[in-house]
Amino acid sequence: MELKKPITFSEQVQHLIEKNIIVEDEEDCELFLSQVNYYRFSAYFLPFLNRETDKCFDGIYFERLKQIYYFDQSLRALVFEIIEDIEIHIRTKLAYFHAHKYGAAGYMLCDNYNVRHNHDAFLKRVNDCIKENDKTLVVKHHKEKYDGQFPIWVIIEFFSIGMLSHFYRGLITKDKKIISRELYNVTPPILESWLRCITDLRNKCAHYTRIYYWIFPAIPKMPADSGYTPTRRLFAQLYMLKLMYPKKDKWNNHYMNQLGVLIEKYDEHISLKHIGFPTDWESMLEK
Repeated sequence: MELKKPITFSEQVQHLIEKNIIVEDEEDCELFLSQVNYYRFSAYFLPFLNRETDKCFDGIYFERLKQIYYFDQSLRALVFEIIEDIEIHIRTKLAYFHAHKYGAAGYMLCDNYNVRHNHDAFLKRVNDCIKENDKTLVVKHHKEKYDGQFPIWVIIEFFSIGMLSHFYRGLITKDKKIISRELYNVTPPILESWLRCITDLRNKCAHYTRIYYWIFPAIPKMPADSGYTPTRRLFAQLYMLKLMYPKKDKWNNHYMNQLGVLIEKYDEHISLKHIGFPTDWESMLEK
């Protein structure tokens, strides 16, 4: 099948109109499309698309779609900020535990992992981390002074969230139980589920991918006493972040306030159902 031919920004505006989208200011619409890739923006049609006609339902305005785009952009930034604190907290706990039990370089020994752990692949990823940061003062210092050896509390700062998840998953069961209990008072399968979900969510935010009206591939497992049945929509991910977030006051007084302001600002344009929010979302997200 032959690829589609490129069209101008002006033609893209007409294409929106052909999609049954109401464009009141074509000049503003063209300016927006010159700054935001049409293909990226077209994903925001999905909640309003008639699958039979491949056109939007009647009464859908370009302005509303644009405001949903801006809401999604701001929400991603907020979620990314939350994940930063969680990720740093997990790095600290993993490094502290492993260093005190196995020593500074114990992470390099395959005996300190479970039988399903692929140690050769893990060491390759560690070496890739070092190569990617080869020009930093930290790496140069450890190569010159310690013959290229890195203690766990140094190398873990180069681990991606996916690498942290891989590292935890490879630990022996007894160690995973201690860490998951001390971190969140949950079982290892629950923490492994959270690490998988937060990896996907973090990468989507880092690459500016849509999270509005997104169906997530993995559902975070919940503690038996949570009383909440998660879905594949965004709210389940935010509920998981609440459980993972280490600072109760900052979550309640800062992030909950920001989320409330954001939802109020875009209230007339967004639908909370599109992101899986229940009517009592505020009380459910409060720590």
